Formats: sequence, C-alpha cells, structure tokens
Amino acid sequence: MASSGFLGTIRSCVWPVQPHERKKLVPMMLMLFLIIFAYDLLRNMKDAVIVTAAGAEVIPFVKVWALLPGAILLTFIFTKLSNRFSQERVFYIMLSGFLIFFILFAFLLYPIRQSLHAEQLADWLKEQLPSGFKGLVSMMRYWSFTLFYVMAELWGTIVMTVLFWGFANEVTRIHEARRFYSVFSIWANCAGILAGQLAGFLPNEGGADSIRSEDWGSSLMILVAVICVCGVAVMGLFRWMNRNVLNDPSFDELHKTKRELKAKGKLSFKESFSYLSNSKYLLCIAILVVAYNLVINLVEVVWKDQLRLLYPSPGDFYGYMSNITSLIGIVSVTVSIFMARIINRFGWTRTALITPIMMLVTSAGFFGFFLFRDSMSLGMLAMAGATPLVIAVFFGAAQNCLSKGMKYSVFDVTKEMAFIPLSHECKLKGKAAIDGVGSRLGKSGGSLIHTGLLMTFGSLSASAPFVAAILMVVIGFWIMATRSLGRQFNALTSTEEPESVKAPILATQLPAEAK
Repeated sequence: MASSGFLGTIRSCVWPVQPHERKKLVPMMLMLFLIIFAYDLLRNMKDAVIVTAAGAEVIPFVKVWALLPGAILLTFIFTKLSNRFSQERVFYIMLSGFLIFFILFAFLLYPIRQSLHAEQLADWLKEQLPSGFKGLVSMMRYWSFTLFYVMAELWGTIVMTVLFWGFANEVTRIHEARRFYSVFSIWANCAGILAGQLAGFLPNEGGADSIRSEDWGSSLMILVAVICVCGVAVMGLFRWMNRNVLNDPSFDELHKTKRELKAKGKLSFKESFSYLSNSKYLLCIAILVVAYNLVINLVEVVWKDQLRLLYPSPGDFYGYMSNITSLIGIVSVTVSIFMARIINRFGWTRTALITPIMMLVTSAGFFGFFLFRDSMSLGMLAMAGATPLVIAVFFGAAQNCLSKGMKYSVFDVTKEMAFIPLSHECKLKGKAAIDGVGSRLGKSGGSLIHTGLLMTFGSLSASAPFVAAILMVVIGFWIMATRSLGRQFNALTSTEEPESVKAPILATQLPAEAK
C-alpha cells in the first residue's frame, strides 16, 4: 500500500490527467515540445552568430532599433490577420512565414554574407560616430545576422507565446489548467534539455571555430532543417486537433473568420492596446511581462559580455550556451513536476511571487561578486582555483539557469493561467499586445538603459553598478503588481465551475475598468 501511495503521489505530480482528457492534452503537449525545442536551437544559434561576430555591445542596439520595431510590425500583422481570418488560419500563416525566413537565411543569405554585409558603410560610420556607437555600427555591418537574431527572438514571442499559448488558453478551462499547465511545463523543459545537447553536438562535429567557417555554415543548415521539420509537425498536430478534438460548437470562434462571427466589430491594432490602459487586470499582467524581460535583459547582457571574453570563438560559445540550455531544462523540469501541488497548496499569488524573489536573490549574488571581485583577496581566488573572469561567468550562469528555470516552470504557468478567466476577445487582443509587444518593451527598455549607460561610461563593466540599482527598483514594482493581480485573479475565479461539470465554462468578463 505504501508503494501504491508513493506511486500515486508521483503520478499526481507528473501526469495528473484523466483518461478522457488525453485526446486534447497529448497533441498540445507535443506541439509545445516541438515549438520550444526549435526555439532553444534558435536562441543558441542567434547568440553564437551575432555575439562572436560583433561583441555583446551590439545586443542592446539590436533590441532597441531592430527587435522592438520587428515585434511591433509582427504584432500589427497578427492583429490584421486576426481581424480577417480565423484563429486557425492565422496560426498557419504566421508559422509558415517564420519557417520560410529561416530557410532563406541558412541556404541563401548566410552563404553569400560577405557580399551582402555593409562593410564600407560601417567603416565610414565608425570613423564619424563616437566610440559609444560601436554596437550600432556593428548592427548595421552584420545586418543579415541582426535580422536572424530578430526573427529567432520573435519565434519565442509570436509562435510560442501568442500563437500556442493563445490557443491553449482558449481551449483549456481553469480547473484543467491547474493540472495541464504543469504537464506542459515538464515536457516543454525536457525539450530544452534535448535541444541543448543537440545544439552543442552538431557544430563541434564539424570543428567549427570561426563564424566564417564552412563547417559552421553546414551545421547551421542542418539545424534549420530540424527547425523546419518541427514547424511542419506542429502545423500537422494543430490541424488534427481542429478536425478531431475541437469540433464542438463551443469552439466555433477558433474556426470562423471575424466576418462570419456576430462580433461587436473588428479591433484595430491601436484598440488592442487600449485594453492595457483601460483594464487594471491586463495592466498588471503587462507589468509582470515587461518587468521579467527588463530584468533578465539587464543581467544577461553583462554576463554575455564576460562570457565572450572567456569563449571568443563561436564553437566554444555555442557549446557553453547549449550546456546552459540543458541545465535550465533540468531546473525547470524539477520544479515543474511539483507545480500542480504548489499551486493547489499555496495559491496563485504565492506561486507567482516565486519568480521575482528568485531573480532578486540570484541577481544580487551575481552583481555582488561582479562589483566587488577586485576587493577579494588573492587567497580566496586561489582557494576557488579559478580566475575572477571564470568565477564571474559561473555566477552569471547560475543566475541565468535559476532565473530562466523559474520563468519556464513558474512564471509562464501562472501568467497564462491569469488570462483564462477573460473573454475570448480580450484574451486574443490583450494577449497579442502584452506578449507580442510587452515582452519586447521589457527587453528593449533594458537595452535602451544599457545603450544610454554605454554612451556615458563607455563599457558594460563601468555601468554595472547603475544597472544593479535599476534592476532592484524594477523587481520591487514587479512584486507589487503580482500581489495586485493575485487579488483580482482570485476574485474572478472565486465562482469557478466545479471539475465534475464537463461543459466548457463561459469566459468571465473583464473587470469594470475595461468596460
């Protein structure tokens, strides 16, 4: 009996799913697995390509002057497509666009990069502009790498967050989400572990030690081919679900165009943002998203600058980042196994507070060593058996693993649950505005801060104390917004339908502020 009880506890953590729910859960789980597997490959590729070619100083400029406009443009396109086509068709169009670009980059743009890059213009700008604009010049010099970096980042924002999670929030009920989303988190982070190992193996197999190496180009083509296979498989699973699972009348809004629905009218791109200013509930979610991306960007740029000094070649840099990806997956899976029980025991608010508190502690540890490492005695460094640079990279890696581990296992689950009680229109438009642009505003805001500090102090190391101070203030606002959102979420879900009722629950209307 003890064994049975123990196995039952493990099953309730890892697979808290009823037999009749498998038909809906399993394909969604596989879709998220493939999307995140492809995203982790892309994330390591983009960093290896642009950081080793142009330096970490280019990242803040890319996020301000390329990534933010790209996010706004794709969110605008998504909103326009959503007003004209069904949610199902928009999914196919957006995902296909990403796959076509990655194919063009790997098989066309990258092989002829030397003839495409604006070397002469960049050299002229370098002579004319102050040294603080070095990152901007590099961004323009390697414009094809910049474009790849932007599209790889937006895969996570548009495909994973807006398309998949927007779909998942539409077809999942509150009582299902408390169990399903922990399962999603477990399998999604298993994808990260696998992607980390694959991404670290392929480039090293060719001995790629230069960004201009033909071996690296071959590995890039292989990885893009794997990503395209994942994308096609995701569209196949999505179509199967729409034809065999979501054929109930309650899911008609997913299959019909806005013109076929008796809706109150189309929402423009500008109107989708009005949700954020008119609803305290959505505004709190936006603060959470902006704060996370602002904090992680502030820390990550400083860490990657140290990492590039330790691993200057793309092969080594890529391999190290791949191992970090696997470690993040291990941390996330470990936490995700217990997520269903954590939410049920501690509630939404306390669970959501785990992420900002973890980032506060780990960021303080990283910047604490980074800022005061020069005052450490040589004896302490000798006992550690490493140079200050190696120790700084280690602290940054620990911060990155723990922070992103909490993000993928706790932050994403609690954030997505917060969308579920809202109406269909609010979820679709508000989520596009928050995840499509809000996350970019956070990262671009952090990059804008870095850009200003770089122009003032000349280096990331010199500006680090100010970065640390800003980071602590942002986390304070994040904690306050989480507590406020928790009170509103509990009020909206206090009349939640009991799990014994199998009919889909009606989406709760927005709080009074949005009406």
